[in-house]
Amino acid sequence: MRIHKKKYLPYLGSKDDVLVLKDIHKIYDLGKTKVKALNGISLTVQRGDLISIMGPSGSGKTTLLNLIGALDTPTRGSIYINGKDMMAMNDAALTRLRRHEIGFIFQFYNLIPVLTCYENVELPLIAAGVDKNTREHRVLEILSKVGLENRLDHKPEELSGGQQQRAAIARALVNRPSFVLADELTGDLDTKTGEKIMEYLVSLNLSENQTFIIITHDIDVARKASKIYHIKDGRFVNS
Repeated sequence: MRIHKKKYLPYLGSKDDVLVLKDIHKIYDLGKTKVKALNGISLTVQRGDLISIMGPSGSGKTTLLNLIGALDTPTRGSIYINGKDMMAMNDAALTRLRRHEIGFIFQFYNLIPVLTCYENVELPLIAAGVDKNTREHRVLEILSKVGLENRLDHKPEELSGGQQQRAAIARALVNRPSFVLADELTGDLDTKTGEKIMEYLVSLNLSENQTFIIITHDIDVARKASKIYHIKDGRFVNS
């Protein structure tokens, strides 16, 4: 059980703020050594934003991703998702948060091999208790938007890398999360396919008003975003 020693205050910012980080610090205690992974990160993401976060290996990108995705907690600072204080949530509330409010897209797709494209995308809606007719309408809608309406019954091994990533994007968006975290989503694709994937992301940002946070080391990917944040030594720095 979590024991919280600080007093948690409600977020008083804009209703369009889907994610707010305030003065985030993360220190890893490795016995005699303390590693400062994040050192005063602040960030506000509003509904419909498409932003990218760039940085070299060891800059703090992965730590920041884990905190934004509610997979870890900061040593100091505050994180608000849709005005709710993440630090005040117990484990059950955090699980619900990840399931309903945050979509994840990974470099290696993470599709379930034994399920079809349709079934992979449907899975989050089943977990959320959505009825069958509503599920079918939404799954067909989002798969059409990523150009996979003719690949419904194909399993991942029958899809190209680009098609698998599009299926992963559809799965992340199917339950209309507050925002989607994309971690090096083009890292396992060739340049041309990666460019196509980013075109789909930009299109979905507009057609679904979907908020995206892209973690990348690829400047060509980052430039597709409306705003680029550069992270170095655990801080945001000027580009």
